[in-house]
Amino acid sequence: MAFIKESNVNILDIFREKDLVKICAPMVRYSKLQFRNLVKLYNCDLNFTPMILADSFCQSEKARTNEFTTNFVDTPLVIQFAANTVHEFVGAAHLASPYCNGVDLNCGCPQRWAREQELGCEMLKNPQLVYDMVRQCRNRISKPFTVSVKIRILNEDNKTVELCKQLEKCDVSFLTLHGRTSTQIVGEVNRDALKAVSENCDIPIIANGGVTNLNECFELKDYTGCKGIMVANGILTNPTLFTGSSITTLDCVQNWLNICYNSTLTQENYEKETNNPTNLIKEKPYNLSFQVFHHHLVFMLEKVLPRRKRQIFNSLKTFSSVLQFLEDYFTIRPHLFEPGVFLKYANFNLDYTKRESVYQDLKPIIEDFKESFQVYNADNRDGKYFCSKITSDNNDSCDWSNLFIENG
Repeated sequence: MAFIKESNVNILDIFREKDLVKICAPMVRYSKLQFRNLVKLYNCDLNFTPMILADSFCQSEKARTNEFTTNFVDTPLVIQFAANTVHEFVGAAHLASPYCNGVDLNCGCPQRWAREQELGCEMLKNPQLVYDMVRQCRNRISKPFTVSVKIRILNEDNKTVELCKQLEKCDVSFLTLHGRTSTQIVGEVNRDALKAVSENCDIPIIANGGVTNLNECFELKDYTGCKGIMVANGILTNPTLFTGSSITTLDCVQNWLNICYNSTLTQENYEKETNNPTNLIKEKPYNLSFQVFHHHLVFMLEKVLPRRKRQIFNSLKTFSSVLQFLEDYFTIRPHLFEPGVFLKYANFNLDYTKRESVYQDLKPIIEDFKESFQVYNADNRDGKYFCSKITSDNNDSCDWSNLFIENG
């Protein structure tokens, strides 16, 4: 199914119209299409994709297929790229622009592999390059498409303010500011730095870090004056967070099963299921990994299941065992969407034909001699945040609220 984004969706209108814009953070492994569709049902105003390496997105059709999928309900949407050259960031943005409402440059990821490749928070050491990347991207793609940057605060508040003011002069659409430095993995966020930036910039500022419930979102907004609040850990544990619910509701778990189940069906298979529904997810389904399906349920049920049940559920290894557990314990199973709903959630066929010209035009000649590009496959490992949930049942007093640092 061919797809072009809704041309009438302007992300900046959302900031103008809402008192608080509620945002799901870019999260490696986790802010993929099915989860974005889920949180959209629970008052999430804006979604980000996981961080995508711009060089592989530009050079590899396979990378584009693996890293980015979308559908009719997946809007408004920002695609986040990691890049350290103009041609890769602008080229990737141009490729993706028909299928999203904005792009974001990651200048906040503190992970070692990203820093070694001079990506993420390492970009803050070369602000002139960041300014140039924003300016050139803004000049290539017309508004209302947004160009934004996600950063971490610097060691001195005044330097953070100056960096943000310079980005504003480059016509950046909005900024996301994580309230910790690149070396500060855990601990309190610097709310005063967030407030200083908000007071000195006219563009929307999104605050990120340390928020675990809706009340804390409003408290952070009121203190800092930021227009939006971005949440990572809290929304993984509770996708209904933006509704004010304190824990994941059973309705949310049911919706997760429905979204995942239907996302594994092609149109042909959907028609077969309509005639003879199995309400099951095959062990090697189309368009869904067990890791994504199971990990999200582990997070959602952390405060719902008693400890012994959590230990059993967290160790399950197959779709069938997970579905059987949920049916036995909660009396729920996946349901088939009605035809009209199924079409809205079906993956679009994204056609990038003839959209590589910007990347090719901007690419330095020396780049033609490169034989490979960077590849980071987060699906090859479980990740620190999931592993923490598996081991935390041995110590109920552990606080894992700050462990998710995947995208800074």
